Amino acid sequence: MSYLDPRAGQTPGYDTAATPAYQSPAWHADEQEPDKMTEESPGKRGPGKRRAGRGDNKGKSRAGRNLPAAIAVGLSLGLVVLASLLVWPPALLGVVVVAAGVGVWETARAVAVIGARPPLVPLIAGSALMTGLAWYEGTDALTVGLAVTIGAAALWRLADGVQALRRDFTAIALIAIYVPFLLSFAAMLVAPEDDGAWRVLATVVAVVLSDTGGYAAGVFLGKHPMAPKISPKKSWEGFAGSITASAIGSGALLYFLMDVPVYYGLLFGAVLSIVAVLGDLAESMLKRDLGIKDMSNLLPGHGGLMDRLDSILFAVPTAYLLFAIIAPN
Repeated sequence: MSYLDPRAGQTPGYDTAATPAYQSPAWHADEQEPDKMTEESPGKRGPGKRRAGRGDNKGKSRAGRNLPAAIAVGLSLGLVVLASLLVWPPALLGVVVVAAGVGVWETARAVAVIGARPPLVPLIAGSALMTGLAWYEGTDALTVGLAVTIGAAALWRLADGVQALRRDFTAIALIAIYVPFLLSFAAMLVAPEDDGAWRVLATVVAVVLSDTGGYAAGVFLGKHPMAPKISPKKSWEGFAGSITASAIGSGALLYFLMDVPVYYGLLFGAVLSIVAVLGDLAESMLKRDLGIKDMSNLLPGHGGLMDRLDSILFAVPTAYLLFAIIAPN
């Protein structure tokens, strides 16, 4: 039983009939674990038969994704963020609100496979509230916004009865904290008028370099699995590549953009790479617990938006804390 299973820890009188049957969404993983290769059946192959899967992976990388589509979508998302920063930095608030809303929607649909039904209206409204409070008032107001969001969603579900609240409260708290609360730190990153845009750009670039360095090192050098039960394709060599690429790139970028000493930039990139990988592993663990491969099929070559935000979610609050030390306002 999943640790998110709403039936866990219930009283003997819990009404299982009131909970919808567990149904796999369209993007549910196949019965076989998605990251494991199938073994060829023993015996001699007949004439004219091809290896299973050969010719069916056209355009796909070793990571199992449609690489051209993934690159196109990734560049498009990057351009949206870059355009908002260069044209009018406060426009990033709109990007954050939309991203948080989509993330809430995807995560709510994902947890539906275990019977949870977190209410979307108060959670999405709370996402906008948290982003605005973070922009105007900072961390204390953001924390208040989180409490208001969880409280409003709990009351919304309580209208359907105590059993409904008991079933969905864990999912409500998870979604509110995991998506809009963490993402709202981006609003505080971009808030300083003199270098807010550079702070966001440096954070995004550090995560991109971490992903790119990890992918390259993992493909060419990866031999030792890092967390085989969570993400079988991650290797310690790839992890080292992530830290190296992010540290070197951030050291140079922060020095030229914000006049931050190189050693601080190296530290910034290394720490962000570590938390970005942890964020990726955290979402992989959540998806495995739910039994799904992707959070949705919204983005071609990527899965869902949350499959792209997993690293960013952990990196943004970490970057905010690091900038408070290495580049205080």
